Amino acid sequence: MTAKHFEIIVEEPSMEAFLTVLLPRLLDGRATFDIHPYQGKSDLLRKLEGRLRGYAKWLPDDHRILVLVDRDDDDCVALKTSLDELAGKAGLVTKVGENHKWQVVNRIAIEELEAWFFGEWTGVRAAYPKLKATTIAKQAYRDCDKIAGGTWEALERVMKPHGYFTGGLRKVELAIAVGEHFNPAQCTSPSFAKFYGALTEALTPPDAFA
Repeated sequence: MTAKHFEIIVEEPSMEAFLTVLLPRLLDGRATFDIHPYQGKSDLLRKLEGRLRGYAKWLPDDHRILVLVDRDDDDCVALKTSLDELAGKAGLVTKVGENHKWQVVNRIAIEELEAWFFGEWTGVRAAYPKLKATTIAKQAYRDCDKIAGGTWEALERVMKPHGYFTGGLRKVELAIAVGEHFNPAQCTSPSFAKFYGALTEALTPPDAFA
């Protein structure tokens, strides 16, 4: 059944802010959503199974759950496996392989939200026009999902010389500003593509997969 509502679980307020701005454009009235932020990754992981067990008791067929966490320094495969196992223990069907009849999908931002911003630099520059278009051509930023040393720290370093966030990066403010201009079709982040792909699949009529 095509999704009509998404329950989205995220680890912190900046991802909530970004998706709150972005999703109305992506969904275009086809589905509604609620976003549930936690106080960091450890808080989310500690409470996730309990929340998922709650969903399992009432989730309608046209609802989908998206869990989105940062990789940080974790092994991506191990983190994804542990999230899928939690959902299974809670009694929910996860998206594995070509299974299109899932209730919950676990996705990982590699290594965090700001990597997606490096992957859609045109949107970032639309919000902060003093930034240079050539920044992402540099070796350090060319592969947005492999930026070393923390992507929000890297973005802060790039922005400060141009007069932005000189007192420190305000992540929620940044997320809202970039979210207003972010073009999913232009984002080069593979981890964003995984998230966007799951969202798009859930909105696709089942007979399209026949």
